[in-house]
Amino acid sequence: MLSRTADHLYWMSRYTERAESLARLLDAHYRRSLLPHRPEARQAHWQATLEALGVGLAYQKRFDTLDGNAAFDFLATDRDHEGSIVSLLRYARENARAVRGTITAEMWETINSTYLDLKNASNRDPGEFLDWVKYRSHLSRGVTVGTMLRDEAFHFTRIGVYLERADHMPRLLQSYWREGGVQSDAADWSVLLRALSAFEIYRRVFRESVTPRGVVELLLLRGDMPRALRRCLDEINKSLAIVRNDSSAETQRRTGALHAELHFARMDEWSDSAIPTVLDRIGHRVRDIAARVADDFLVAG
Repeated sequence: MLSRTADHLYWMSRYTERAESLARLLDAHYRRSLLPHRPEARQAHWQATLEALGVGLAYQKRFDTLDGNAAFDFLATDRDHEGSIVSLLRYARENARAVRGTITAEMWETINSTYLDLKNASNRDPGEFLDWVKYRSHLSRGVTVGTMLRDEAFHFTRIGVYLERADHMPRLLQSYWREGGVQSDAADWSVLLRALSAFEIYRRVFRESVTPRGVVELLLLRGDMPRALRRCLDEINKSLAIVRNDSSAETQRRTGALHAELHFARMDEWSDSAIPTVLDRIGHRVRDIAARVADDFLVAG
C-alpha cells in the first residue's frame, strides 16, 4: 500500500477516535459539574486536564484566566483551536476525502454527513453535543468494521483507532490522579467510569465500591475491557503483524514488550505514590510506538 494512502487512513481513524475520547473526557467534566465542588477544585481539575492533553500553553495564549465554560468551548467547539472536537472531525473528513477510492461508500457518507451536521450539532446543549459526537464515532467505527475488506487498508484504520485510545488513557488517568490520588472522591471516579461506558463493567469485575486503584487496574490491565490499554496494545500488535514491512520489526517488538509488561503486571506491585510515574512512563512508550509507526509506514513530515 502507498504510504500516503496509509497515512490518510491512519489519521482519519485517529482524528475520529480522538474526537470521541475528548468528548468522553468533557462528558466527565460535565457530569462532575453537577456534583458539589468548591470553585478552586473545579479549576484545579480543568488545569490538570489541559496539562494532560498538552494544551495548557495554547489555552493560556488565548485566555487570561482559567474558566470552566471557556475551557469547555476551547476543547469542544473552537474552530481556531486545532485540537478541538470540531477541528478533529473536520480533519477526519479531509483525510477520508483523500482516500474515497479506498474506503467504502458507506464509510465516506457517514464521515461526510458527520461533518455536514457538525455546525448544527455544536449549537446544542453541551451534554447533547457530546452524546452526538460519541454516537457519530460509534457509527463511523461500526460502518468501518461492517463494510471494509480485511486488507491492509482496514488494519491501518485499526492501528489509528487503538493507538489513539492507548495514547489517551494514561493522560486521562493522570489528570484524575494528580488531584488527590487514592484519596480522591469515589464519586468523581464513578463519573469517569460512566463517561467511559465502564461503570457497569467495573461493578461486574470488582463487585465492590469504586476505588481509584480499581479504576486504574480496569483501564490499564484488563485484556477484556474495550478501552483498556492492554486491550489496545493487543489489537495494535495484531494489525502490525499484518501490515509489517522490512523496517517495522522494532516497532512490533516494542509494542509486544509493553503489552507483555501490562499482561503480567499486578496492581499490588505499584504503590500509590508510584502510579503517576508509571502512567507517565507508559504514556511515553505509547507515544514512542506511534512515532515509530509514522516512520515505518506513513508519509514523512
